[in-house]
Amino acid sequence: MFFPIGDDQVRGGHFPLLSYAFIALNVVVFLYQLQFPDALVGEFGSVPAETVRGENLLTLVTSMFLHGGWGHLIGNMIFLWVFADNIEATVGSTRFLFFYLLGGLAGQAAHIYFNWYSTMPTIGASGAISAVMGAYLVMFPTSRIKVWFFFLIFRMQAIFFLGFWIAMQWMSGTASLEVNTAQTGGTAWWAHIGGFAFGVVAGFYFRFQYPSPGEERRYDYYKEEGY
Repeated sequence: MFFPIGDDQVRGGHFPLLSYAFIALNVVVFLYQLQFPDALVGEFGSVPAETVRGENLLTLVTSMFLHGGWGHLIGNMIFLWVFADNIEATVGSTRFLFFYLLGGLAGQAAHIYFNWYSTMPTIGASGAISAVMGAYLVMFPTSRIKVWFFFLIFRMQAIFFLGFWIAMQWMSGTASLEVNTAQTGGTAWWAHIGGFAFGVVAGFYFRFQYPSPGEERRYDYYKEEGY
């Protein structure tokens, strides 16, 4: 088990309202989903083969708020909680909203490209959250991530944590190309990779356009003891 549980925070800036709202919304939707799991996934999950034909395109968005189980939900929400607030605090809620949704769509596009004829519904916020992580890598590379690894808790710089994470996604994604998972399901590795790549590109734009920690501007890092 290798999870982030905290990070260096951005002081000041915009209150990360949407970051927390997305967490709450995902949890509420999942609790509702538990009552009609198959029906909601079938109705609102994104099916690559349908998207390619131009059908049910709205599911590209609705699928971002569905999850395959408690583990899927909790894992995604932990990553969203740790990494999203710094991005939103820096760029503002409106820009973060568009960035988050576009990141999810970029992840979907990558998944569809490698699963063109799949009729298996895709669900989860992983593509959008991966975009958040990609932007974080560029905008806050030296931010210290508090990591939980089995019985150990330690800190490491974001560039190493996120670099290791995307390397694992890449290896899993390339390995999945050798196995036909289009009809059997499994983790959408290429959604992670596509979302992350979009986030890196957006991160360079944000870093250029908006203040960065360490500059004589309104944002800087602080260490919150015990966070």
